[in-house]
Amino acid sequence: MRRDNGASRDSWASSRGARAGGGAYREPGPRQRSRTPERNGARPWSQGSPRMGGDRRRSRSPPHRPRDEEQEADAEEEARIAAQLSVAMGAADPSDDEEAVLGSIMKEGDDLVLFRSDEDGDARLDDSKLARPASASGIGEAHDTELERRLSAHEVIRSNETMYKAGQMEKVILRKLAEADPAGKRHCVRLLGSFDYRSHLCLVFESLDMNLRELTKRYGRGIGLSLGAVRLYAHQMLVGLYHLQACGVLHADIKPDNILVNAKRTQVKLCDFGSAMFSGDNEITPYLVSRFYRAPEVILGLPYDHPMDMWGVGCVIFELFTGRILFPGKTNNEMLKLMMDVKGPFPKKMLRKAEFAYKHFESDANMSFTLMEEDPVTKRPTRRLIPNPTVKADVAALLAGQSPDRKKLAQLVDLLDRMLALDPDKRIGPKEALRHPFIKEPLSAPQA
Repeated sequence: MRRDNGASRDSWASSRGARAGGGAYREPGPRQRSRTPERNGARPWSQGSPRMGGDRRRSRSPPHRPRDEEQEADAEEEARIAAQLSVAMGAADPSDDEEAVLGSIMKEGDDLVLFRSDEDGDARLDDSKLARPASASGIGEAHDTELERRLSAHEVIRSNETMYKAGQMEKVILRKLAEADPAGKRHCVRLLGSFDYRSHLCLVFESLDMNLRELTKRYGRGIGLSLGAVRLYAHQMLVGLYHLQACGVLHADIKPDNILVNAKRTQVKLCDFGSAMFSGDNEITPYLVSRFYRAPEVILGLPYDHPMDMWGVGCVIFELFTGRILFPGKTNNEMLKLMMDVKGPFPKKMLRKAEFAYKHFESDANMSFTLMEEDPVTKRPTRRLIPNPTVKADVAALLAGQSPDRKKLAQLVDLLDRMLALDPDKRIGPKEALRHPFIKEPLSAPQA
């Protein structure tokens, strides 16, 4: 195996294939490929050689091409989105001095295939760290002379027609996001290139470090991250959401596994756009998005749009700060019950419009909730009617005492309450969230 100054230049590939359901697997929805189970986290994206990593990595400038009318139109679109984002973010940007803002990150008190890129740009299969045998993915060797020696991560799509088409859609969406963000400041992972190898579509991305689930486990110590770290990451995720909305894109799988952090722990980026779609391309399904982060409108069978992603970000922010999953339901039915435990009953008007409401609610005057449980003795499913669901512990109660900065904690509670509004029409949007006091105003007390 070749080495570069004694340090291996590794990048990961994830072969995402069809799998049987069960456990923490996500049920397949429209235009979706099966995902790595939640219990295993997201695909690791390896950090390459220190010489090539971090701020010192270089990329070749694209060759100069004269602008035609289409390029001019693209430039105008980029300028429009940039202007909208500037207005939404305002003058005070918490990421201006990211390392200073971050402070202490801690509170006190599908098959994996590793590629090793050699100096000639070849991607050699290294089976020493395969989750399953190499034959499961059918990948042996890949070569892309255009990418040469750039630090990168590879995603290999399993070779079948359905997944190849889904991979092509992912590539289209990633390119649209990149074209609208030429400076790379909108916190969405950048696609460096793509190539076909033995009927496999291979996507090549910039290399980042661990995902937010791994980071929370490593630094959260079971109690979550510091308020300063949560504020920084929340701001950047909201910038990413604003960018998606400006480009008319729904991520449709927001969760800690699909948000990557850089090696310095100062930047996060949304990644894994395999479930992404353009706004308006919304087939009703109760299984879109990983279950713990699935918005209520998806479960109930209502039309969904950008508020669906905002719900996911709200769940992620809560998890970062507490180290706990907010809605760890085992089924869609239990998810609705947990949501009402925190947010209260669903608006009846919302339920009357929901395509799948009949699966969870009765048709009586109260629209009583039907909780499906398992009899502890017979192990058979049972139904328990809850005529008037009530709040057991709201967001304020769940976050009580989590930080000595009471003002900032109250702001976080308010922001999460608005991110997690049951009615998507009343949920806060990225533009308004970026102006929220929790994001705009600095911390007012030392970290606990």
